[in-house]
Amino acid sequence: MRFALLCFAAALLGAEAPKGSEIHLRLKTKVSSNASKAGEAVEGVLIRPVIDRGAVVIPAGVTARGTVKEAKPSTRPEERALLHIEFTELTAQGAKAAPFAATLKRVENAREGVDKDGRVTGILASETVTARMDQGIQRVSKSLGRLGDFLNAAKSAMVKGADAEIVYEAGTDMILETTKAVDWSGPATIGPTPGEIPSVPELEQLVNRQPFQTTGEKPPKPSDITNLMFVGTEDELTGAFAAAGWSTAATLSATSKLETFRAIAENRGYKEAPMSALLLEGARAAFDFQKQNNTFAARHHLRIWRRPDTFLGKPVWVSAATHDTGIEFSAENRTFIHKIDSLIDRERSKVVNDLIFGGRVQGLALIDRPAVPKETKNATGDAVKTDGRMAVLL
Repeated sequence: MRFALLCFAAALLGAEAPKGSEIHLRLKTKVSSNASKAGEAVEGVLIRPVIDRGAVVIPAGVTARGTVKEAKPSTRPEERALLHIEFTELTAQGAKAAPFAATLKRVENAREGVDKDGRVTGILASETVTARMDQGIQRVSKSLGRLGDFLNAAKSAMVKGADAEIVYEAGTDMILETTKAVDWSGPATIGPTPGEIPSVPELEQLVNRQPFQTTGEKPPKPSDITNLMFVGTEDELTGAFAAAGWSTAATLSATSKLETFRAIAENRGYKEAPMSALLLEGARAAFDFQKQNNTFAARHHLRIWRRPDTFLGKPVWVSAATHDTGIEFSAENRTFIHKIDSLIDRERSKVVNDLIFGGRVQGLALIDRPAVPKETKNATGDAVKTDGRMAVLL
């Protein structure tokens, strides 16, 4: 049996992160294009370790400090807001600050883009769904005045105009890339580190007898691959996701469908957005969790099913996690559907690292599943690629 752990590389004291290292950072400071000022202090925290050649060279939990370099609001429908943050040092309690130079590559699940210089560029209000609705109503008003007035009143009652400003709350995740090597001489570990789940044959057998593919409810097509197993009570499970900043999903209903439409039209987030039903051995998920930012189009999300098994005396749950990266209207399904990142192992890693950073994971393992296909498709036709392994979290 092969056990491989996702972040069990030995930590080094006085190590160097090379140029080009990927930094996963979570904001501790709220920033925005219309309220932040150049020179204002900004803080973030590394939410996963930086690993080089199998060793942790910068641990999760290190604080990144910097400033707002530029903040520019959108003052016209055809003008993009702008936000530029520059982090300049890494530090930890009792440690000497290390110089830090990195470029922002993307903001997780954000509607905005990032240019080559690491500046966040806002959306254009004139390109949003609400703006196109206004343009259509104006054309109706010119020929059928009263009908146009009625449509405008109905639209105003249902949806608001899109806010083109860039606003990132504390808790927003960002990906940066170092432009110089970082010499970290601070602590090798910060906070609790999960151990290895005992490598017993029972665990490999438990993992490999679980169903590995879900089925869509409508239409009933093969869909997401299960890629996570949780061992713990219901309270421990929900507490872990709450500590990691994930939200539960609303039940699919007329109300949640209307709120989903509003979120799409207004180009904003809806952190409790409903999920379509997927079945595992005919059963609906016991829990749905997701993590959004400022657009419904992109989110980290997963569904969790209770299994009849136990391990180490605790309940067993399995999950299928994927990253929604865009949205489009499906004529076949007559609704909006999300497109996913086909490399689902990245989402498995995201969930694992978020839960570890939340401090609720006691043990971790990564188990081979030879029977799982390395390539398949989900119920909406997106390609799915995986190494087939399942992460197990205690």
